[in-house]
Amino acid sequence: MPSNDEKGKPLVPTTLFVGKPKSEPMARVHSAEEWVERFHKSGAKRKTNIVTIGNFDGVHLGHQAILRAAWESAGQLDGMSVALTFFPHPAKLLRPGHAPQLLMTLDQRLDAIERLEIDATLVLRFDEQLARLSPRDFVEKYLKQTLRTWTVVYGENFRFGHKGAGDASTLYEMGIDLMPCPPVTVNDVVVSSTAIRSAIREGRVEAARRMLGRPYALAGEIRTGTGQGRKLVVPTLNLTTEQELLPKNGVYATEAVVEGKTYRAATNVGMRPTFDGARITIESHLFDFSDNLTSGKLEVRFWQRLRDERKFSGPAELREQVLKDIDQAKGFFKESKTKEG
Repeated sequence: MPSNDEKGKPLVPTTLFVGKPKSEPMARVHSAEEWVERFHKSGAKRKTNIVTIGNFDGVHLGHQAILRAAWESAGQLDGMSVALTFFPHPAKLLRPGHAPQLLMTLDQRLDAIERLEIDATLVLRFDEQLARLSPRDFVEKYLKQTLRTWTVVYGENFRFGHKGAGDASTLYEMGIDLMPCPPVTVNDVVVSSTAIRSAIREGRVEAARRMLGRPYALAGEIRTGTGQGRKLVVPTLNLTTEQELLPKNGVYATEAVVEGKTYRAATNVGMRPTFDGARITIESHLFDFSDNLTSGKLEVRFWQRLRDERKFSGPAELREQVLKDIDQAKGFFKESKTKEG
């Protein structure tokens, strides 16, 4: 397991396990019926399935440790590593008023799991019927009949089934081998989706980055803005995203990925108070980038918070501050590169 981060280390994070190119893409299966049709065909070689179960929101260092253990165990047994996950998040159904803002969309979650070289993911739709299923019935239907599970790899506080009544002992009693994974800690904090959400809401993207093993990223589409920034301040690309959790309003040193290339950038998340904005926007000024794009894919990766958002007397004062922000962001990346080297 990874050791705790230490103060003074380079700012560029090291992911616990990044995987390697697969000869075949990860199978993305969205129902038990589809799984049976795909993997229970007559004459097909029966695989030893090593399964891990969870929401995996964020696919953080703790998730990566569990997924890595499943992948390694499957490799030793010439089996198949499987991630069993749910959509929507169970809390959306069970506690809609208290459901967490998710770190990832489902597609982003599956992409991240695939990068860890997992062989297949079964996504179960979390509905009333699934929520009422007892732990033993869940094991029988999904782990035994559908996935033909040999071993379940699990982490701390692992629960499943109706009202979370099932745990590792339930699996053991039903004849499934167990592989526990201890929690991963960073700076004496147990890595969890909850801790990462708190860090992002508070603008502590550096802390989130260390727990994720990579910068927190927002992905979506370029949206045409009002044009005020380009005319009066600096040119920016505006991001619209389906992700639920945005970093705290403010200015950040970021990277922007557009048209397959990565550019360093300065990004403002907020209401644009100088222009009396009425909704939150995500505006990035990309360094060494001059294209005037109005559409296409865009991903913004948050490395460090630079300052709070605030209202200025007008475009001239705002531009002066934005130029300082750009210099500060460039300084951050220069320092990071020096430490990395």
